Amino acid sequence: MDKVYIYIIGLFLFTFSCGSNKIVTDSNITSSDYPYINAFHEAIRLKIAGRNLESIKKLEYCLSIRKDDAAVYYLLSQLEYTTEGKWKGRGNIDKSVDYIIKASDIDPDNQWYIEELAFIYYEIEEFEKSAEKFDDLVKLRPRNIELQYTYAEVLLKIGEYNKAIDVLNRVEDQVGISLPVSIKKHNILMEMKNYKKAILELDNARDFFSNNPQLIGLYVDYYFKLNEVDKGVKMLKELVLADPNNGRAHLTLSDIYRKEGNNEESFKELILAFKCKDVTLDTKMKILINILETNFNIEPQYYNLIDILVDLYPKEAKVYSIKGDYLIRAKKNDEALEVYRKSLSYDKTRYPIWNEVLIMEYQKGEFKNLYQHSKECLTFFPTLPTVYLLNGISANKLKKYNEALELLSYGKALVVNDNQLEADFFSQLGEAYFGLKDFVNGKKSFQKALILDSKNTFIRNNFAFQLAINREDLELAESLAIQINKSVSSNPKFIYTYGLILFQKGDYDAALIQLQKAIKLKENDKNILERLGDVYFKLGQINKSIDLWQKAKKLNSGNKILLKKIEDKKYYDPVF
Repeated sequence: MDKVYIYIIGLFLFTFSCGSNKIVTDSNITSSDYPYINAFHEAIRLKIAGRNLESIKKLEYCLSIRKDDAAVYYLLSQLEYTTEGKWKGRGNIDKSVDYIIKASDIDPDNQWYIEELAFIYYEIEEFEKSAEKFDDLVKLRPRNIELQYTYAEVLLKIGEYNKAIDVLNRVEDQVGISLPVSIKKHNILMEMKNYKKAILELDNARDFFSNNPQLIGLYVDYYFKLNEVDKGVKMLKELVLADPNNGRAHLTLSDIYRKEGNNEESFKELILAFKCKDVTLDTKMKILINILETNFNIEPQYYNLIDILVDLYPKEAKVYSIKGDYLIRAKKNDEALEVYRKSLSYDKTRYPIWNEVLIMEYQKGEFKNLYQHSKECLTFFPTLPTVYLLNGISANKLKKYNEALELLSYGKALVVNDNQLEADFFSQLGEAYFGLKDFVNGKKSFQKALILDSKNTFIRNNFAFQLAINREDLELAESLAIQINKSVSSNPKFIYTYGLILFQKGDYDAALIQLQKAIKLKENDKNILERLGDVYFKLGQINKSIDLWQKAKKLNSGNKILLKKIEDKKYYDPVF
């Protein structure tokens, strides 16, 4: 239906000639003809104005007066076909077909009607009927190349390969060797498995189009299909010379070189492929993911591929995501975190990236960022308990204890059949209650956590630590610490907690032993250094204590009154 050589103006030219079986001239028009003529002209004006439904009504009125006018049926067919409807976005295709058939029955020799029928049958996939009409058309217009080419396409639909080739040969007889025709014939012959004639078609075409990339590409496909690999590789090399921006060809060459063990050439071709826009971003991502998954140590050269992606797709979230993955593998975690954050700036709907950012911020102790980002993440993923947990942890660290209680209570309610995760929630609820000095509920929460996950030494240690810093039930705190250090003897954090408990109980000699063990395991821990200084102060070794306090200060201790301790040379309980 969408043919450039059919114009609506044609309707005006043959309405009263080829549109019916009789000739209407000025001399035989009578007054009885005027309603019909006026209605028909009005229908055409309405069609031109895009008022199709009104135009159809006018034409149906024309049919009520005269039922043998082919032009009316022709115009109705076009209107029913193009008016908005349900058939592939078009109108009433059944009516359209009925009308054009009636037009053709009235005027069977009218090639416009034959053509319309041929294309409509093609559209509704009645290819046998379409082929019959195209056969009639090419007989009427043997010099029309476009019709013959379309006829060949229809013949292919019904499996008439030899006939299609005969039609294309006639096209070549008229226009000479044509690249589209040669390619079409080659593809048909390949479908017929007539490989000798198929390659001859390419050879004949190459005499005229020697460096055409599409033609060279068909040679590549041909040789690889027939397992003539050496010839295929030779043509591939010619293809990338003729078409340097053919990324698929570069990718194929890269893979061939890799299998041959020629890694240097393989990588060169891979670089060229990554620079080509015809290789999709998803394909490039799959290659990078495969490299990441199949290589424990990533060679530095592969990071060049990431840089190419960033240059080509500077606003694609997944590009920064894969870059972050590679930086993690290179143990450049700080850079990876920044890249993951950049990925989120372009797409906030991908939870795996949120998860990377939140976990890394937690591990780095960036609790302000963790608090903000976990809260933002919850606006996109409001039903994920782990995000509530991280938001609650950060709220606790920022001393937003009431907010932490609310967040953690809501998140805990979302946990299903996961005792360990639920235990983590109760542990953080305990910390929030301790922060609010509600020691009864704090202890209850920690105890519930240990019932759910009795082997979790981190929860046990956190419980002991909260008891210690609040000087609450130090006997329980000590028993917890002893249990922990029996099962885990070399964790400086656990040893530090035990030392702190002993310090709070006033057993400074025992505290000294534990804190000395801890500092050997972690020499630059500001909390251990400061607490060790406190012990030395209590044991009367003031100079040692001040030296250790100063070291803790250089390491940015969070104790707000540490400087006062140093200046006054006196112990004060820390204020955080």
